[in-house]
Amino acid sequence: MIRLNDLSLPLDFDETVLKQAAAKKLNIRPGDIRQISLYKKSLDARKKDRIHFLVSADIRLDADEKRIVRNCRTASIAEEYHYELPRCTRLPKRPVIIGSGPCGLFAALILAQAGQEPIVIERGRCVEQRTRDIAVFQASGRLDPVSNIQFGEGGAGTFSDGKLNTGTKDKRIRKVLTEFHLHGAPEEILYLNKPHIGTDYLKTTVRNLRQTILSFGGEFLFETKLTGLLRQNDKLTGVIVSRNGKEQTFETDHLILAIGHSARDTFEMLRQSHIPMEQKPFAMGVRIEHLQEKINRSQYGEFYRSPYLGAADYKLAVHLPTGRGVYTFCMCPGGKVVAAASEEGRLVTNGMSEFARSEVNANSALLVGIGTNDFGSDDLLAGVALQRRLEEQAFRLGGGNYHAPIQRVCDFLQKQPSHQLGEVIPSYLPGSEPSSLDRCLPEFMTDSLREGLLLMDQRLHGFADGDAILTAVESRSSSPVRILRNEFMQSPVLQGLYPCGEGAGYAGGIMSAAVDGIKAAETILSIGAGP
Repeated sequence: MIRLNDLSLPLDFDETVLKQAAAKKLNIRPGDIRQISLYKKSLDARKKDRIHFLVSADIRLDADEKRIVRNCRTASIAEEYHYELPRCTRLPKRPVIIGSGPCGLFAALILAQAGQEPIVIERGRCVEQRTRDIAVFQASGRLDPVSNIQFGEGGAGTFSDGKLNTGTKDKRIRKVLTEFHLHGAPEEILYLNKPHIGTDYLKTTVRNLRQTILSFGGEFLFETKLTGLLRQNDKLTGVIVSRNGKEQTFETDHLILAIGHSARDTFEMLRQSHIPMEQKPFAMGVRIEHLQEKINRSQYGEFYRSPYLGAADYKLAVHLPTGRGVYTFCMCPGGKVVAAASEEGRLVTNGMSEFARSEVNANSALLVGIGTNDFGSDDLLAGVALQRRLEEQAFRLGGGNYHAPIQRVCDFLQKQPSHQLGEVIPSYLPGSEPSSLDRCLPEFMTDSLREGLLLMDQRLHGFADGDAILTAVESRSSSPVRILRNEFMQSPVLQGLYPCGEGAGYAGGIMSAAVDGIKAAETILSIGAGP
């Protein structure tokens, strides 16, 4: 198979155009191409007057492919991707996985495919019931601490934009993308440079992954929370869980801890169990919401109405003279700001898009870097305490009913409260309350946000648009603690405990968390395979 890179194609290209461009590059006839498929597709919008796609394609010929490749510097011989499942005999005890976010699900999938019949323990509910619970919260403001945007099958990423791009180059990424596609995600995620699934497809994909794991003998226990670890000397022997108000024990030699960044009570349990952890820098801030059409104009120029371009995204970062960083995160084109609280009396926001990205507004987290020196304490969970303090202040400022405090950018920059809206209508439900965000965020954050807004506007025209809406507070961008592990992915003091994913401080999104889960599963299988 030939992999041909750097094909420049018009926005309206089809397979015929693709074949012609590939044939010209390879100096062959289009009819010589037996099969062609997209391997990568990205948008080049650097020059607004000539926006186009850059494409890599996989090509099969009846001719001598090696000879053809020798005459084209952007072509090479490539092998089809194949994930080799590690070989392993049946483990003496079934492995247990805590958490069914992307890290836990993919760890369970690999272990299930290897015949190990894993047990997945999830404190929240299955994705079908979880979807209904979230809808109730958005409509009524009645929070269910068991089932919400943070807790439940699929993890927090299920109710997000479902971005699958990542900075890691790990080869296992292809395994994750392939499995997502096999379980219901659109085919385009296999080749888009910035793939996303969207909440609507993710819910189905997560359910289908569960069904596959069950078909291999795996087991899911929902509304079940980890409450203790069993050990003998420095080896794990089992776990204690709480289910239906009763304690239950499972014997196991291998526990994958994929708890997510919001399992604060589990962090406390681990501390009391003397599992080594450390404070970790993270980020907090607000959600910023613009009209999607204005973002499209800024990013696409005269092409902004093109039917071949979806809702435009952006990614911005600035470093302030103070040394602090301000950046956008989890940008949701054509999406909504959503209520992501998991504890009563505390307000949290996040962003969500469906696959079509067809909502009127665009939104993104606008975050300020938080160093451990900002925590105000050497206590291990001081970062959690800081998160909670800001969440409580946002809850009170919004009126104490999970309505979010909001402020127009023009008012925020002028340090005056907002009393009315402009052209951007906030999408957050169950509701919002115009206010002054200086009343719920610390001064170092508001000062950094103001400076960052103006600097980012120089890079993306209209980013500091006066009618854009800021919604507080975005506090769960990542975990404020790291659960330590050694080169074998295990706790340095408890053999058989594998801290993984975002909650353990080793991932930053769906893809990196899923890859981390696969690595943990492979480590367990390698131990089971013996010398």
